[in-house]
Amino acid sequence: MIKHIKIRGVTQNNLKNIDLDIPLGEITAVTGVSGSGKSSLVFDTLYAEGQRRYVETFSSYARQFLDRMDRPSVASIEGIPPAIAIHQVNSVKTSRSTVGTMTELSDYLKLLFSKFAKLHCRKCAQPVEIDGIDSMVNSVRNQKWGRIVVYAPVIVPENFSQSEIEGYLTAQGYDRFVQLDEKSLVVVDRFDVNRVDETRLREAFEAAFRVGQGNCLVAPHATDQKVEQPLDFSNRFHCASCDIDYSAPSPGLFSFNSPVGACGTCRGFGRVIGVDMDSVIMDPRLSLAQGVIKPWQTASYSDCQDELIEQARRRGIPIDKPWVDMTVNHKKWVPIWLIFLKLNTIKTKFFIHTNNSK
Repeated sequence: MIKHIKIRGVTQNNLKNIDLDIPLGEITAVTGVSGSGKSSLVFDTLYAEGQRRYVETFSSYARQFLDRMDRPSVASIEGIPPAIAIHQVNSVKTSRSTVGTMTELSDYLKLLFSKFAKLHCRKCAQPVEIDGIDSMVNSVRNQKWGRIVVYAPVIVPENFSQSEIEGYLTAQGYDRFVQLDEKSLVVVDRFDVNRVDETRLREAFEAAFRVGQGNCLVAPHATDQKVEQPLDFSNRFHCASCDIDYSAPSPGLFSFNSPVGACGTCRGFGRVIGVDMDSVIMDPRLSLAQGVIKPWQTASYSDCQDELIEQARRRGIPIDKPWVDMTVNHKKWVPIWLIFLKLNTIKTKFFIHTNNSK
C-alpha cells in the first residue's frame, strides 16, 4: 500500500532539484516566504502532474474537451492520485455564501456525498439499499430452501379496481394469486432453487420486478397456499419494513441552495423570522389590555397596541384575561399577529419615506 507521494528532482521554475515525500491521507501545509517556490511545488508540479495523469485515462475523444496541463519539470513522481485545485474564484457574495461555495469545494463534496451516501430509513433506521439480481441469487441460495415461489405484489393504480388488475395479469399468463397481510401477490414462477438453471432464476426475478413495479418476494413453497418467511427485494430505494419509498441520493440533496436539500425551516439561509415570547411578554400576570406585549408599550408603537386590541376583540381573544390564564390557541395567535403588524409597520414607514423623498 502506497503511503507517500515520492517527488524526486523537481526543477520547476525556481525550485532547485528538490526531493520530497508527502504522506497520503493527511493534511499537509506548504509554507514559506514569498518567492520560495510554494506555488511551483503545489500547483505547477503536484497538481499539474496529477491532473495530467487523470486526463490521460480518458479516451482521445473526451480529452479534446478537457484542459490539458504541461508535464512539470521533475525527474519522477510516484504515488500521486488525481488532483483537485480549489481557489477563490466566485466574486458574487450572497447571504448563502460559505467557504465551500466561494472556493467551489462544495460542488465536489456534493458529488462525493451523493455517490457514497448510505441511506437509512427515517422510521426504523435500518439501511435501505437497492437489491441487484446477483445479490438476490446469492441471498436465496444461502437460505438452503428447496422448492421456492417467486411473487410480485399486485399494484393497483388509481381509477382501477383489484379485479381489473388481476384480470389484466391473468391475460398475460399470471393466473395464481395469494394473500399476505391484506396484500395480493401474484405467483411469477415456482421451481427447485437447487436444480433450476440460473438463467431462469434471474428471469423470474426480473419478471417479478416488472410486474411488481420494482418489488419482489421470494418464499419457500407451501402446500396450503400460505406465504411463509418471505424475503422482500426491491430494485429501488424502498424500506420493506415500513413500506416507504425514497429517492436516489443526488447532489441536490446535499446543497442548501437547492430546494431539495435546503432546510425546511430556514430554507438554507441559516436564520428564521420568529418571535421570542420570553422577551416580548413583560409580565404574564398582565392582560393584553394592560400591556403584556412589552414592545408595543411606547408612544411610537401605540397604534400597534390599539390595532392588536381591536383585532383581538374581532376574533374573540380575551383582552382582560391575564396572559398566564389564556388558552394555548389564543397565545399562538398573538405572535402571528405581532409579525403581521411589524411587517405592515415597516412597509408603511418605507412608503411614507419614499413619498417624502420625492
